[in-house]
Amino acid sequence: MERSTHNSLCLILSFAIALPALVPTCGCVGALTTAAWLIKGNDVNAEYNGLKNKRVAVICRPLEGLQYTAGGRTPQDLATQVGRLLQKKVRGVTIIDQREIAKWTDEHDWDDYIEVGKQLKADMVVGISLEEYSLYQSQTLYQGKARMNIKVYDVAAGGESVWHKSIPRIAYPPNRGVDTAMAEEDFRHRFATHLADIVGRHFYSHDAEADLALDAEPFTSD
Repeated sequence: MERSTHNSLCLILSFAIALPALVPTCGCVGALTTAAWLIKGNDVNAEYNGLKNKRVAVICRPLEGLQYTAGGRTPQDLATQVGRLLQKKVRGVTIIDQREIAKWTDEHDWDDYIEVGKQLKADMVVGISLEEYSLYQSQTLYQGKARMNIKVYDVAAGGESVWHKSIPRIAYPPNRGVDTAMAEEDFRHRFATHLADIVGRHFYSHDAEADLALDAEPFTSD
């Protein structure tokens, strides 16, 4: 206990000694900003944190016609990956297995996310609607493009919509194409992983600079 207290005091004293040196260069506000960055890094807070300790269904509604293409597997893949991220990063959340969701939606006609959530005894539903989706920039280059709407419904409170986000067009990678020598299935999965990260980060703190190196990311088939 004494060693821990001593170490903490040393850390505080070290920072207190270093802080005045920052003031002439950056000013007081700059020094305080630097101090906050040292403590928190580049993380930004979740936009919506109401999924904690809840039973959650993540459901992705496919774009009309998408189910008849190679991208037809994208909605379930996207929902599965979002669920995994939430399970890992949101405290106390229970994610309903995507196979259970797929079984129910395949066997029933359904019109809205709330209906599915009620049948699966979810507290909350994260509904993802793909408004646009494509994989190709040209015949020889991939570049994923998508637009999405995300809505959170509080099923336990009667199905009220409690949060909504419209995601404008996403390009992946942002500024270049990827040679189609890479297998389409591998690129599709990589794109779905990126979309899942974009959806998931609205519900937990995340690195604000996570997307800066996307254009430099290597693309090869696994």
